[in-house]
Amino acid sequence: MRLSTWLMALAAAATGSVAVAQPIQQTVNDWRDAFRQLEDEDWPTPNNERRATGAPGHDYWQQQVDYDIDIHLNERTKVLTGSETITYTNNAPDSLDYLWFQLDQNRFRADSIANMTATVGGGGRSSARTGAALPDRISANALRRLDRIQNDGYGHNITAVLDADGNPLEHTIVDTLMRIDLPETLTTGESVTFQIDWNYRLIETQVVGGRAGWECFEDDYENGDCIYQIAQWFPRAVAFTDYEGWTNKAFLGRGEFTLEFGDYDVAITVPQDFIVSASGELQNPEDVLTDEQIERLDEARTADEPVFVVTPDEARENERLGSRSEATWEFRAENVRDFAWAGSRKFIWDAVGVEQDGQGDAPDLVMAMSFYPNESEPLWSSFSTRAVEHTIDVYNEFAFPYPYPTAQSVAGPQGGMEYPMITFNGGTYGRPVVDSDGNLTYSRAAKRGLIGVIIHEIGHIYFPMVVNSDERQWTWMDEGLNSFLQFQAERLWEEDYPVRRGDPHSITSYMVSETQMPIMTQSDSILNFGANAYSKPTIALVVLRETVLGRELFDEAFRTYAERWRFKRPTPYDFFRTMEEVSGVDLDWYWRGWFYSTDHVDISIDSVVEGTFDTENPEIENERERAEFLERPESVTQRRNREQGRGYYADENGEVLDFYSRNDQFTTTNRERERYESTQDDLTDWQRDLLASDDYLYYLTFSNQGGVVMPVIVEFTFADNTTERVYIPAEIWRYNPEQAVWTYLSEKEVVSVELDPDWETADADRSDNYYPPRIQPSRLEVYRSSTSPRPNMMGDLDLTVSSDSLTTTEAQD
Repeated sequence: MRLSTWLMALAAAATGSVAVAQPIQQTVNDWRDAFRQLEDEDWPTPNNERRATGAPGHDYWQQQVDYDIDIHLNERTKVLTGSETITYTNNAPDSLDYLWFQLDQNRFRADSIANMTATVGGGGRSSARTGAALPDRISANALRRLDRIQNDGYGHNITAVLDADGNPLEHTIVDTLMRIDLPETLTTGESVTFQIDWNYRLIETQVVGGRAGWECFEDDYENGDCIYQIAQWFPRAVAFTDYEGWTNKAFLGRGEFTLEFGDYDVAITVPQDFIVSASGELQNPEDVLTDEQIERLDEARTADEPVFVVTPDEARENERLGSRSEATWEFRAENVRDFAWAGSRKFIWDAVGVEQDGQGDAPDLVMAMSFYPNESEPLWSSFSTRAVEHTIDVYNEFAFPYPYPTAQSVAGPQGGMEYPMITFNGGTYGRPVVDSDGNLTYSRAAKRGLIGVIIHEIGHIYFPMVVNSDERQWTWMDEGLNSFLQFQAERLWEEDYPVRRGDPHSITSYMVSETQMPIMTQSDSILNFGANAYSKPTIALVVLRETVLGRELFDEAFRTYAERWRFKRPTPYDFFRTMEEVSGVDLDWYWRGWFYSTDHVDISIDSVVEGTFDTENPEIENERERAEFLERPESVTQRRNREQGRGYYADENGEVLDFYSRNDQFTTTNRERERYESTQDDLTDWQRDLLASDDYLYYLTFSNQGGVVMPVIVEFTFADNTTERVYIPAEIWRYNPEQAVWTYLSEKEVVSVELDPDWETADADRSDNYYPPRIQPSRLEVYRSSTSPRPNMMGDLDLTVSSDSLTTTEAQD
């Protein structure tokens, strides 16, 4: 394509005709504004509690709830019995006549909303095969779970609700919630103290599910001892917030928790030979540990590698002996939003001190600790506490110094769950496999799974245990942000660590699927939970960091968000606003595409047009056009005529040859030369230089096939085999979010173009990322056709057919 650079002025002549007014025609099109602002449309209006900058306002408030709890585990009956004294401080500008509490164990009642509304093939547990007109089978495990739910009597039993003087308080239980009516209105700044007594039967985690419970080891090489992981175990105050009031949505099992911060004093009574791990710090080690174990724990504080506090041999000895006596472990946890614990006589315990730059109220030393049975060896002693240590180092860099004195990883039935200072990790996949000869081995997946789940769950102590987002409403705010940081930690663990989620190309199949839902969907309604709440927001943040903002801008904005909302309750809008305000980049288009829509990323390059500059010089341009003409293939008919020896009429009759036969259409005429020379007198120097340029100008046409507007990353390969990469900001789509034509000026000739060469934008279809298009490779598996044998009742009954009749006889042995 030749580009004319000569600008011609167009003179408009007056015609003298009378202008006639025409009616306005309404235009209709499907144009969309991909860069429309979210403020005052999808986002709430800023106020004194939450500012437009994404920071807490000067009137920000949250409640304070303190607990003093005594809890007893009956190992034989698997029943927990507890009593808690609660001090509730009202910091809200509202007066309160009642308080709401969560009774999470009630979701395991047969008549709970969670169980009564469970469906087959929904987003949660599926108990039967679907796809036919009716389900045609059910798994034995699902049937076993249904039986336990129906017959085992799970759920909180509230035995007393008393005021500070021991008088009963009116209370009403609504599924997984309990309302306590106060005898007097609780005004701003006031506190009230009361008591709740309760008990409930623990679930067997691997049968019923859930986030806590028990697991017993009953194989031939085990002795039947159990591990208890206890969470969502006591009546907990429902969050009362500035944006919703009471967050009293029933617990259906998926949308987790939004809670209030407070101080906890907890006394845990268990069999005397149990080792207990819990939120907070142990207050009475002299009552529950040996002198040698106390010395080892102190040694671990300054050790270079994990130290056994309870050795494998001591754990085996505990299992062999057993005990009928009991001991009480006392823990204190300050400024936490929850409390969990675990206990077993099977526990090995190792620990190491992790030094950090303890700013503000963060400690200078954190005790990283792991608790696990001998069945988890050697995986756990090799990797668990090391993974805790690594997580603290990486998350501190991205967020803030770890704010608590302990960080614990506990093995048991729960595959992965987090609480302040304690995490439940691994499940059965975090253990080696015992073969028939008693040998221990573990797979690559088991190692990766264990390291990954520990990083993930310890990371949750930052998000949402400190940055206290509402998990029930916006799961991605803790799972997505935390999985993003987990990806960063895994990429820093070892080279080519086999990450589960984080690289952009891994999300493309979900983003084009029929089950994709907006990230902002409420937790209990999500179909593909892992992809929606974990993977997609993780990759959205990876792309935002690596491609859209760059590391420097992203890291500063993300760290500011974490520090602003440390020990506070952010909403998505606080996160979005902070990222924009601190980075200085408008990102409404990004949030809209990635978080509010079900569109996907797919940008195609439809055409590349190469233009060289028309010099206007007929000597040059005509010769160039002649050369281009001669590059065309010869007429097939003319070529085959010549190959057959056919001659031309003009060759034998020369009189028909004239001026035009001797001069082709590219011959330069005197009139063309005169016209060119006359134009040169009117050109400036820069215009002459431009006309003499040998540069190439390319027009590239891009189409947005997926709907999500994104930066366009273009890599040019030149005729000399060099390359250049250009990052075009997403604003290229501001006029037309469906298609854009973009120009590129180069001194070199381009031979090919590729979009997103490093696969960094989650482009779902790479077949249209090349110009000229590439042949798409495919690996074909060669297989032999096979058919199943037809049913043969006679053969199955061991019958034979007589050779001379159609009667059957039983086959002889």
